[in-house]
Amino acid sequence: MSSILTTTRCAHLRTDLLRVAASRGVEANGSLDQIAVRKDAAERYVAAYQRYVRPVNTVDDLRLAPFHLLATEGSVHVDKSHRWHMEELARICEHDPILTATPFREVDLANENEVAAAVAWWESMTSSGGEGMVVKPETFLARDKRGLVQPVLKVRGREYLRIVYGPECALPENMERLRERAVAGKRRLAMGEFTLGIEALHRFVERAPLRSIHECVFGVLALESEPIDPRL
Repeated sequence: MSSILTTTRCAHLRTDLLRVAASRGVEANGSLDQIAVRKDAAERYVAAYQRYVRPVNTVDDLRLAPFHLLATEGSVHVDKSHRWHMEELARICEHDPILTATPFREVDLANENEVAAAVAWWESMTSSGGEGMVVKPETFLARDKRGLVQPVLKVRGREYLRIVYGPECALPENMERLRERAVAGKRRLAMGEFTLGIEALHRFVERAPLRSIHECVFGVLALESEPIDPRL
């Protein structure tokens, strides 16, 4: 945070100096335009970051927004729909001030009006400071002819992406570079972690030996150590 604020102050100083130079006949308009763009990006980064900063002095100040009820005594709930998960958690959140119910909506992808309404919902949420939304199949585990379908797709808003990729990520040349990322390897790792996590839950609920559960956990940790950019 301090480095970005320092960058913003430096941009103000450089702008003032370039304006003085321009007033003396030095060609500086191009540099002024470039600094103005970078200054705006830095200020937008600060604004995006500050939305996620709040004072936390005790446990009572924490806020958690759960979206999966993974398991309870004797059951792993991967056989339930996502609507079931969200509704069950909303009821639980009513009885705990630290927990916050996560808003959600179901969308029929064959219905253009529902799709348009979902897009508008996302745009409204992200423009007001929300991170974005997570798109999931109706069922927790979904399969097609190729096998298990990717369980979630995170759709972040433009301003939140600044926190992930840096203040200037929204510049055209940077957006083009981000669109060309090769994410197949990251997706394979995510699917491996997902299936290992579910297996670990089943072993835990079925009271398997701790070493057996650790096999899955260490497998996830091994996949997390693969040299792939975690921001993908």
